Amino acid sequence: MADIATRLQQQILSARDAGTPLNIIGGNSKAFMGRTATGEPLNIGDHSGIVSYQPVELVLTARAGTPLTELVAALDEHDQMLSFEPPRFGGSSTLGGTLACNQSGPGRPWWSSVRDQVLGIRLLNGRGEHLRFGGQVMKNVAGYDVSRLQAGAMGSLGLITEVSLKVLPKPAVTRTLVFDVSPSDAIELMNRRAAEPKPLSAACWLDNRLYLRLSGAQAAVDATLQQWQGRELEDDVRFWAALRDQTLAFFDGDMPLWRFSVSPTAPNPDLPGDWLIDWGGAQRWYRGDASMVQMQPLAEAAGGQVSLFRGGDRQAEVMHPQPAALQTLQQRLKQSFDPDGVFNPGRLYSWL
Repeated sequence: MADIATRLQQQILSARDAGTPLNIIGGNSKAFMGRTATGEPLNIGDHSGIVSYQPVELVLTARAGTPLTELVAALDEHDQMLSFEPPRFGGSSTLGGTLACNQSGPGRPWWSSVRDQVLGIRLLNGRGEHLRFGGQVMKNVAGYDVSRLQAGAMGSLGLITEVSLKVLPKPAVTRTLVFDVSPSDAIELMNRRAAEPKPLSAACWLDNRLYLRLSGAQAAVDATLQQWQGRELEDDVRFWAALRDQTLAFFDGDMPLWRFSVSPTAPNPDLPGDWLIDWGGAQRWYRGDASMVQMQPLAEAAGGQVSLFRGGDRQAEVMHPQPAALQTLQQRLKQSFDPDGVFNPGRLYSWL
């Protein structure tokens, strides 16, 4: 547990003067994401520790290099949780990397994303300035959108040093129902159940089985179990943790893994191979050899985007192409935060 912001600031200033790009590294658990990293390592893993935790206010502030496991352990003591269920990826994942890569777990449509839970951040920009955006309490929303810009930027806009988050109480009870259905029937049932006023907290389909997680008060969960029928899944905590951390057998192997972010009601793209449907239909995982050129129209037809999440050619573009206007906006943001292109050049897009 240490504050090494001054040391990190000096490294950034030195790199800027030398014209040396930097590759930001936290726990290194998500090095597989984005395009191939370049630049000298800038390790933020030692910049860790919980700065402030107010259980009554449901607010936590921690340095960016803090492991998620440390945050979860502190929250467990007060029966609270990170509602966005961030993937652990082997246990070394950090808070800053989770925000930078915009990673959220199975409860995303019901319990919100990491982006939605951010109250404020501290950031070292490309000029070495240590800036603060947002705040540490829910009523302080100054700079709110700037804080959220970091979600999914993959470090291209600066080095996150500190994050303030909203946290939530854990649900009293969690149970999971399983149904044997086809993917098309699963998509229909997921959306129908999601529209009901029930304590649904996750919905995914895998290997012709639909899993519906219920979380909340004992009476509400019991009543829904009785109404929806289905068979109850034993040890469901382990199943959802494995889905969250991508340790299910589906994620094994070297075959490229594609992530579709689409309309939850859209029919599944017509591609042969293995599929996993999550987030009530809004997130679809596909394993198979293909190209971005092939995948892009399929994603757009389903009302969304696609990215090459893991494996495949990491030298090529791995994120869905952006319209010219949005590309220009992103380049202007990059120029504002990192005018000399010090941070993670090309990691998100070759042009950024």
